[in-house]
Amino acid sequence: MSQSADPSVPADKIAAGYAFTGPALDLGALLWDGQVLPRRQIRIPLSMLNRHGLVAGATGTGKTKTLQLIAEQLSANGVPVFLADIKGDVSGISAPGVANEKVQERAKDVAQDWQATGCPAEFYALGGIGTGIPVRATVTAFGPVLLSKVLQLNQTQEQSLGLIFHYADTKGLELIDLKDLRAVVAFLVSDKGKPELKGIGGLSTVTAGVILRALTAFEQQGASEFFGEPEFDTSEFLRTAADGRGTVSVLELPAVQDKPQLFSTFLMWLLADLYTDLPEVGDLERPKLVFFFDEAHLLFNGASKAFLESITQTVRLIRSKGIGVFFVTQTPKDVPADVLAQLGNRVQHALRAFTPDDAKALKATVKTFPHSPYDLEELLTQLGTGEAVVTVLSENGAPTPVAATRLRAPQSLMGPVEAAALEQAVKASLLYSRYAEPVDRESAYEKISAEQAAAEAEAEAAAAAAEAEKEAARAARSAPKPDPSLAQQVVGSGLFRSLARSIGTQLGREISRSVFGTARRRR
Repeated sequence: MSQSADPSVPADKIAAGYAFTGPALDLGALLWDGQVLPRRQIRIPLSMLNRHGLVAGATGTGKTKTLQLIAEQLSANGVPVFLADIKGDVSGISAPGVANEKVQERAKDVAQDWQATGCPAEFYALGGIGTGIPVRATVTAFGPVLLSKVLQLNQTQEQSLGLIFHYADTKGLELIDLKDLRAVVAFLVSDKGKPELKGIGGLSTVTAGVILRALTAFEQQGASEFFGEPEFDTSEFLRTAADGRGTVSVLELPAVQDKPQLFSTFLMWLLADLYTDLPEVGDLERPKLVFFFDEAHLLFNGASKAFLESITQTVRLIRSKGIGVFFVTQTPKDVPADVLAQLGNRVQHALRAFTPDDAKALKATVKTFPHSPYDLEELLTQLGTGEAVVTVLSENGAPTPVAATRLRAPQSLMGPVEAAALEQAVKASLLYSRYAEPVDRESAYEKISAEQAAAEAEAEAAAAAAEAEKEAARAARSAPKPDPSLAQQVVGSGLFRSLARSIGTQLGREISRSVFGTARRRR
């Protein structure tokens, strides 16, 4: 850190930047010149939580505890919170914490009145895989851009998928689950379906094959569980408890943590759905919801231009819907510059500089902060667990001074609750009966299958009728037409009876061969 003859002066100047008049969340106490200054509190205005934020830092530096600290204070102020629990260690936010020597020491250091307190919580799981209320989406609702990201399609294939969705939308073909989408793709490259897209570009057989193979691989990963009905209503995340505290919605993801692209894309769908449904409200005294997006780098890895544009637009505009978004990741460079520029609140935990790449990332991180009296490049490698460099937006929207901070201890349980308690909480929820059982109603797959079956039956009936006509014509041509007077002369003779038997045998054989031959070719 830089030195000063009077270290209290810069410390006072920094602390003055956090002396807000309105409601604020307490993050911790100022660190200056190696000292914790408990009387100089670092805070974040409640009204600025919809201006988005970033919680970053190397593994093991305390990012999860920081988001837990912020989440429980938001809940106490009546603000609902959404948390993605990827490692399975956030469920403890629903239970009171446990006092121990470390907690008491931390509370004393930062002048915290620590009291064990749990938050009202609901637990969710993607498609019901794992313990939680099932969260499902229909394929139609998920949309082609997000689905292209999770299927890892290139730009051309993404555009073709968009065309498929457009066709399904205009024809009233509901894409509820993956088999619906597969049925529409297969239909559009069939002889009957090809003309349907001729006027708007068409769908190549090769592209359709890529999409179908990607869907098959996706299903083999268990993704079919995530798409279907009842579709989850994301407004459930906006609820408050009977005592006025905000409900903390915890999406349990340990069961699908080996499918990072899936859950990161699904989180983006939740956010995009909220953006679509909520009205414009402008700036509020407190946000309607704060959404924590953990492991955010997974969302941006390999993302197409269209996907990044979609994220940027959603993050930029959702602020006016009263929603705050915090991205949680390792370094700021994990987040695209256009998104990073919209994250006004920053909590940066320690970074490592073991490799040249680490050193480069460290320098890039320092450049993203306002000018400060600290030597940030040195400070960021020396911070301990539960310490961070903070800058937030003040009540007038200006950045606060950069403040090294020893963070408060969460008052809820810092770890997972027992599995039995978690399962009991899920089944006791009023939402469980609403979303637990999947529903499979008529949609694109059933409609296309029914139309194909009807078309096949109609074709077979037409072929049978045509064959019957041919048989009748042949019979008419083959039948003898004797002169009546001559017939009267020979009808009783033995020669007539013998000839009739011979003609009848030949006609029977010809009809039999003709009928079986046609059926065989048709099959």
